[in-house]
Amino acid sequence: MVNSDQRRRQLAREKFERQQRRRAEARGKAKRRNVIIASTLAVVVAAGVGAYATGLTDGAKKKDDKAAEAAAPPSPSASESTTPEPKMAIDASAKYTMLLKTDQGDIPVAMDAKKTPHTVNSFKSLADKGFFDKTKCHRLTTQGIHVLQCGDPKGDGTGGPGYTIEDENLQSLGKAAADGLVTYKAGTVAMANTGQPHTGGSQFFLVYKDSKLPPAYTPFGTMDDEGLKAVETVAKAGVEGGGGDGPPKTAVTVEKATVDKV
Repeated sequence: MVNSDQRRRQLAREKFERQQRRRAEARGKAKRRNVIIASTLAVVVAAGVGAYATGLTDGAKKKDDKAAEAAAPPSPSASESTTPEPKMAIDASAKYTMLLKTDQGDIPVAMDAKKTPHTVNSFKSLADKGFFDKTKCHRLTTQGIHVLQCGDPKGDGTGGPGYTIEDENLQSLGKAAADGLVTYKAGTVAMANTGQPHTGGSQFFLVYKDSKLPPAYTPFGTMDDEGLKAVETVAKAGVEGGGGDGPPKTAVTVEKATVDKV
């Protein structure tokens, strides 16, 4: 028979165990919430120094938490810059066109060197060297944000050119809403980064449907209708293995990338 002292100890132990469970659950929820916040504030955008969203948090990494998966931006994983940014060699007052010839269709991108000189110069330098040729678009997101992420020579969200470039043209995104986000409109082409300022490299993302993201990813180009349609078709096929974030089920390879002055 349990006496009163034993009963009190039992009740105290059960109360302690309940408190511990609640604390563990709270820590788990906080950890998941922090992952979502960090990955959202860090973009998909799962970028030239390695991959997300956002970073994108590695772009191609499968996530157990569907909410985190949906929110993750296009961000690459951070890695050290080992080489200098290419010397400025473009006409900063001109417009350029980047043509991504993929096995799923051509994606022409209009680029404005006046607004994004470092970004255009970097892409021109890399494209002239064949850096993007035969690379895969490694990440597709279909929940939360709607982007196709490309530009990683490793094809797993961790690659880049060995240097970083500064953020540009962020003011064009307008004022953020109360939640700290702005709309990246369908057709926008923007740089992925590690979530820290001025960490763009070679990874970029193609927005195929209006997406809410922090105003931290350099918008440097716009797809034409032909290119947007090609990306939309890839997105309709979904993500490999299901879910809302991962390699596209319809694999996309950039056969050749060129950047030319208009």
